Amino acid sequence: EVQLQASGGGLVQPGGSLRLSCAASGITVNYYSVGWFRQAPGKEREWVSIIDLLGDNTYYAESLEGRFTISRDDAKTTVYLEMNDLRLEDTAVYYCAADTGLWAVIAGTPQYWGQGTQVTVSS
Repeated sequence: EVQLQASGGGLVQPGGSLRLSCAASGITVNYYSVGWFRQAPGKEREWVSIIDLLGDNTYYAESLEGRFTISRDDAKTTVYLEMNDLRLEDTAVYYCAADTGLWAVIAGTPQYWGQGTQVTVSS
């Protein structure tokens, strides 16, 4: 059974930092491109960041303005999202997702989805 376990969310003040983790099991994660998506209340899901299966290429939503960094540790079968200078508008449920095809992740139609972790930015 394939599982993507997202964790690391929580409550943080504006300007703070969090690191999300996406731990994969049931797949050889280094064969997969992995992305982070988020969905805020009342809004559609949007992609945040994607890392390709080799880790050579990373992609970020322009709205992030360089505040987030995605990375992967294939030995630990985990993909991370380091989030800095968090803002109120970053509040959302964050999901990780994986597919062997990069473009499936970019298109928001990856084969596997994690269950989500809540990030709340509030003063």
